[in-house]
Amino acid sequence: MPTLVTTPNSIALLDDDRASARATAASLDRLGFKTHVVDSVASLRALLSHTRVPLVLAETNIPGLSQSQFLRTLKADHPDVLCLVLTSYGSIEGAVEATRLGAVDYVTRPVSDDELRVVIEKALRQQALVAENRSLRGQLDTRFGFESVLGKSDAMSRVFELAQAVAETKSNVLIVGESGVGKSLLARAIHQRSARRDRPFVELSCGALPETLLESELFGHVKGAFTGAVNDKPGRFVAADTGTLFLDEINSAPLSMQAKLLRVLQERVLEPVGSDKTRTVDVRCLLATNVDLEPLVEEQKFRQDLYYRVNVLSIRIPPLRERPGDIPMLVDRFVRRAKEQTGKEIIGISDAAMSLLVRYPWPGNVRELENAVERAAIVARRPTLGEEDLPDAVRAATARVPAVMTITPISEESPALPLAVALEGPERRIILAALDRNAWSRQKASAELGIDRTTLYKKMVKYGLLGREVA
Repeated sequence: MPTLVTTPNSIALLDDDRASARATAASLDRLGFKTHVVDSVASLRALLSHTRVPLVLAETNIPGLSQSQFLRTLKADHPDVLCLVLTSYGSIEGAVEATRLGAVDYVTRPVSDDELRVVIEKALRQQALVAENRSLRGQLDTRFGFESVLGKSDAMSRVFELAQAVAETKSNVLIVGESGVGKSLLARAIHQRSARRDRPFVELSCGALPETLLESELFGHVKGAFTGAVNDKPGRFVAADTGTLFLDEINSAPLSMQAKLLRVLQERVLEPVGSDKTRTVDVRCLLATNVDLEPLVEEQKFRQDLYYRVNVLSIRIPPLRERPGDIPMLVDRFVRRAKEQTGKEIIGISDAAMSLLVRYPWPGNVRELENAVERAAIVARRPTLGEEDLPDAVRAATARVPAVMTITPISEESPALPLAVALEGPERRIILAALDRNAWSRQKASAELGIDRTTLYKKMVKYGLLGREVA
């Protein structure tokens, strides 16, 4: 593809009438523009093939030239080039057709220099806005593209494949994963790949607000609905209308709120707090939970009908400890980000420090890893981040984990067992050792093992380890 030459303040003028072309070119020259005059569509195509111009002024009353076909072709071949239609025989019908087909304005001759300057400046502002929007969209795609969000391991590749498939639908999506794995990033990436990408993306953590405020925050309220409601408030559903609403920690939503949420998801209608007027909203909901919802349904802490509504499409993000191969890639990205934020000359991380990061179980997942790298970058005194720059928790925990684990070989005479049964013995010994190291504190042992306390408790019941713990 040939390289386009850019001439400052350049404009293309298409006009087969030499007299009117000279007059218009003279006006443009007085206004400070460099004008490329062409007398045919073929000449215009040749010009645009090697010269970058932001705007074409086109006289469409040329014999053999259809205004509609010309505008369609220009928009298809050169989407970044705007067109301003000039004509000596203007009509309302022609103006309507021109703007419908993408012309930025429609000017009837004769036109003064001031009038011409106003319409050109308006068109160039629009062209700059289009370029800025395209740039911002590209930055969002880079930041929230599936490939750059959370990793490139096989496990994450499967997550991205499923996310790509659901992004193109209108259905609600449930994202499941421990705290810190990147559920909000994946939600944003799904929104960026959907047909709603140019519409609002609104976030709310249901666990961050008390029940008294959550309803107002979600559905809005009217003035006087409660003490302190001095003005109407639209709420997050209305703010996300025609776009996407991401509700994090949906497992924390109280039962009273779940019933109202179910109605909005099913019927797309809501009433603000203190109002009896129903409002319709067009919102796609992405929901996230850091615990499995099925046990909450069994314990009647989460509505079964809401669970079935939000669990139509479900994506589980595996914790970082299950995909250590993603850690070097994530560390590299976080190092580059920390370099930009701190302004320090950081060239990378040492092999020894990377080894510690890969061996650490990361109970806080990707968020904890990012914080650890940021902390290392702040305290580092050398361009290469070293072991001494890592948080104490990382160095202390990995010191207890050997780089190479010794595995007792299984002889051919060993009885055949299902894999789940065969792994029970090693798992029990690992849990028992962690409990011993932490004086049987479930909170400390679960943090070391990289699992939550509920999971540890269930495994202790399974392996008969209850009765000796102190917490």
